[in-house]
Amino acid sequence: MVKNKCFFVKKMTENEISRIVFNSALKVHQALGPGLLESAYCECLCYELNKTGLYVEKQKPLPLIYEEVKLDAGYRIDIMLENKFIIEVKSVDQLNDIHLAQLLTYLKLSDCKLGLLINFNVLLIKNGIRRVINGTL
Repeated sequence: MVKNKCFFVKKMTENEISRIVFNSALKVHQALGPGLLESAYCECLCYELNKTGLYVEKQKPLPLIYEEVKLDAGYRIDIMLENKFIIEVKSVDQLNDIHLAQLLTYLKLSDCKLGLLINFNVLLIKNGIRRVINGTL
């Protein structure tokens, strides 16, 4: 008689996901370098993240809900992982406050706690990554 094995899949924390994202972004940046379009980095980063086994959603629609009004306003999250972690991909000369505000708004609207803003248009990827927290972790 064969017994069914129970496998318990450990839910990853946002911090564990963050480390995976950093390593995946580093791999993509090392291969491609700066200067490409945002869409190219987003596609390649999704490819790398899919290889890790994480649940990846690309260009996930994000409705705006105000009191009892739901607006399908066309907002899209670049990448959402495990239904709880947001990645906003950029390829700009410099990140500024509006980019941070955009990610923070997406975190609030989706009720996620943590996200990374990643600018691939830098010489060293570590200089293009900003961690954004919605509330406390």
